[in-house]
Amino acid sequence: MFKRRSNSNTLPQLGGLELNVLEVLWAAPGQGAKAVHQQLPASQKPGLSTVQSALERLHRKKLLARSKHGHAYIYIARVARTELLGRLIGGVIRQLHSGSLDPILSSFVDFADGMDDQTLDRLEQLVQQRIQQRTEPGDD
Repeated sequence: MFKRRSNSNTLPQLGGLELNVLEVLWAAPGQGAKAVHQQLPASQKPGLSTVQSALERLHRKKLLARSKHGHAYIYIARVARTELLGRLIGGVIRQLHSGSLDPILSSFVDFADGMDDQTLDRLEQLVQQRIQQRTEPGDD
């Protein structure tokens, strides 16, 4: 049985539109709602007011910063993609962690292995780089 962890330190849930909005702002920071709206995928493009609501939610979740320019807000991401990814994965691990990390690590390796031939090799390279960084002098 998994131990249930407190959700107070985890990120709020993010919907698909919120993730798409973040993608737009990571690619080109400093945009207003109309510009973000125009860059969303055409196949799933919601109305402008829905995009404005998503921007407001992301701002309340402290994932976006905004500044007033004339009558509109300009938004930038307050968190980098890699940081958000790390926090999301960390939150899932904290929620599902049952004492041993082996099932989580094994699942991650299985996922990497299932992506393509190079992904598992790349994971191994990243692990080796991190080990090397830890053992280099001056990292105290």
